[in-house]
Amino acid sequence: MSSPSPATPARTAAATAGRQADSARRRQRVIKALNQATAAGEEIGVTAIARAAAVDRTFLYRHRDLLEQIHAAEAQPATAGAGPAVSRASLQADLLNAQARASRMAARVHQLEKRLSEALGEHAWRESGLGTPADIDALNHRIVTLEQQVVDLRLRLEERDDELAAARAANRQLMTRINTT
Repeated sequence: MSSPSPATPARTAAATAGRQADSARRRQRVIKALNQATAAGEEIGVTAIARAAAVDRTFLYRHRDLLEQIHAAEAQPATAGAGPAVSRASLQADLLNAQARASRMAARVHQLEKRLSEALGEHAWRESGLGTPADIDALNHRIVTLEQQVVDLRLRLEERDDELAAARAANRQLMTRINTT
């Protein structure tokens, strides 16, 4: 059995040169993909450029200069197309505004749902007869008036009962006098 031969300095130098050449070819592909995407007005981002250059995203993160070029191109407004230039910052501002509007609308919907629920609950409570009548003050006033009328009628009834009892007593006395003569 022979043991593996130790790496010679020539082999190491050749491997290093090969890796450097491969890295240079990848860098050229990234730069070419970035230039093409910029010229065509296509989406510029780490993932899109890595895909177009057929390199791994980690390659871009290991080469800070390439990553900075991609971010700089990403921040520039698009020059392709006939419409007004749209920058990443304006798109982000639009996104933030849309999110804030959606949040406000969700809060408004929640508020309206709560009001509707309360109104429907109150309506159902009144319709079921379990709830208090709408005009409690008027009903309380009516109760006091009726109680006063009851007291007045009782007093009048007692007076009439007394008058009737007096009339009966007078009638008995008269009948007794007539019968005794």
